[in-house]
Amino acid sequence: MSNVIDQNRIRQFFFIAVILLLGILLFFQLRSFLPAVLGAITLYILMHRLMFYLTEKKKWWKGLTALLLMLVSIIVILLPVGLLANMLSSKVSYAVQHSSELIDALKKVAHNTEQRFNITILSDDNINKLGNAIAQSLPKILGATFNTVTTIFFMYFILYFMLVNGRKMENALYEYVPLRDENVHRLGKEVNKMVISNAIGIPVIAFAQGLVGLVGYLVIGVDQPFFWFGVTCIAGMLPIIGAALAYIPLAIIFFANDHGWQGVAMIVYGFGVIGTVDNVLRFTFLKKIGNVHPLTTVFGVIIGLNLFGFIGLIFGPLLISLFMLLLKIYSNEFVVKHRDINRILEN
Repeated sequence: MSNVIDQNRIRQFFFIAVILLLGILLFFQLRSFLPAVLGAITLYILMHRLMFYLTEKKKWWKGLTALLLMLVSIIVILLPVGLLANMLSSKVSYAVQHSSELIDALKKVAHNTEQRFNITILSDDNINKLGNAIAQSLPKILGATFNTVTTIFFMYFILYFMLVNGRKMENALYEYVPLRDENVHRLGKEVNKMVISNAIGIPVIAFAQGLVGLVGYLVIGVDQPFFWFGVTCIAGMLPIIGAALAYIPLAIIFFANDHGWQGVAMIVYGFGVIGTVDNVLRFTFLKKIGNVHPLTTVFGVIIGLNLFGFIGLIFGPLLISLFMLLLKIYSNEFVVKHRDINRILEN
């Protein structure tokens, strides 16, 4: 009996090793398609319930229903993003030009502060390096934020088959994932909650900050207010600093150009109004739709951007939540069961 058990263990470890090796090989060969896969998963989670309702309750044809939902997603999601990308792309040269203005403004503000308080803030060399970094990073940020047409094509190519075969795919998870059905359900529920929370919540918060910022930019008299609206929307999706990447440089430019009241107004409005919108919505709107802790979102976005690029805004916080959930599932699957066995043996 022990020989049979040992042979089974050996075969089990062998198959696990083969699966891991093949998985690693496939991952490294297909890693360039990872953003497309993650994007398809995001859209599937947002649309699969409607897909099931139309095809199972209303008896619509799966292929046409999938194509219709994909078209709606292009109009609702990709079209606004594309328009924003086009607006910002057309302003790249303007942004680069204004990056030099920002550096000149920093030099002037630093020089005035150093003379007034007899201290050293930043050297000209460091400020120039900062300016070059900003000028070089702007096109890269735009390119990384709005992915290529090829990625979008593969994202929808994958999404079509996920929608058409959605029910089979979900049933296969219960069959092949080596966990109890209740824990597979918990895992799926957590993924749905986090994806919906971040896919809807983060863009809505960023857009709200952009709109509130636009109102202030028009009232205060910011040059190119709609460009800075786009910058605020994108910066609002980034962790920690967020929309401050838009209104702090504007305030510096105002101070450098001797527009003191506009600079003060920009700082007060930025931190007092735009920043408040971010904090209020994160603790109310995001918590309501996903009950996600703000720290999970902040650190998750930092991790996700490094791993996955722009789509990491959604899947970064998901990684942290899944890590915590897997610890609970492991305890439920193995630790609790092991304790029960020990109690039975002791009795």
